[in-house]
Amino acid sequence: MLRSISVLGILGLGMAIVVIGRGIDLSMVALMAVPTALIMTLADSGFGLWFALILGLLFAVAIGLLNGICVAYAEIPALFVTLAVGLGLAGLGQVGILKSDMVPWPDALDPLLWLGGGDVAGVPSSIIVFAVVVVSAWLFLRHTKLGLFIYTIGDNPYGARTTGMPVRPIMVLQYVLAALIAVLAGLVMASSNSLMDTRIYNLSLIYDVILVVVMGGVGLSGGRGGVMSVVVGTLLVGTIINGMTILNLTLDVQNLFKGVVLLIAIALDSILNPRNEETAQQGDI
Repeated sequence: MLRSISVLGILGLGMAIVVIGRGIDLSMVALMAVPTALIMTLADSGFGLWFALILGLLFAVAIGLLNGICVAYAEIPALFVTLAVGLGLAGLGQVGILKSDMVPWPDALDPLLWLGGGDVAGVPSSIIVFAVVVVSAWLFLRHTKLGLFIYTIGDNPYGARTTGMPVRPIMVLQYVLAALIAVLAGLVMASSNSLMDTRIYNLSLIYDVILVVVMGGVGLSGGRGGVMSVVVGTLLVGTIINGMTILNLTLDVQNLFKGVVLLIAIALDSILNPRNEETAQQGDI
């Protein structure tokens, strides 16, 4: 079960960074699929490992910058920006930069195969990668100024701006970090399955990611929660998905159940983490 939910947990960590800063990123699944497939396509076309990897990461950074600039500087609600960018990125992958919906793992990327296709002392490497991302995100959020700034901005953007914090650049940084984490999750998934099915953005995975964040206790109002919240949420959602699979429930029934759970979790979050009159005036997702 841990191996199957490691990708979900990695995506949840990227989403948590954005949500703590009072945002949301609905483009994360497309960011996981398309840049990863682009890296695999370039490597298979003879461009080499490092060129393909750097170009794919730069492409993801560009998408993250687009999200962040639209949210931070154009002040468009993050919900609509990331939804539109995710749909556009998915369409670009289908009609532009990718040859097919299913991209096989190329031999040129075999040095990265250990990300999801290996193990260390019997422990699947995908779990180890998840653990490394957990520690890195914890160190970033709790032991760096930028991480603490994200909490402050999520709690009160106006107050953070008044104290002289670079609020808009930090908001952009959140989306760039989420994009890079999404690509890492994509590489883990692709190396584990030996292919990347870009049609994954048509599934309900993005709602599973949000469910991980909300069930773990990361407040949608911003400024609350942390890395351990995501770990707990990942284990809870993984247990739910595993249980429904064992019960042989159909996909429609599973989606219905997860939707109800997500609705209840959001309602509880609004009760446990209410926005006061001051903070409710700025930064709604």
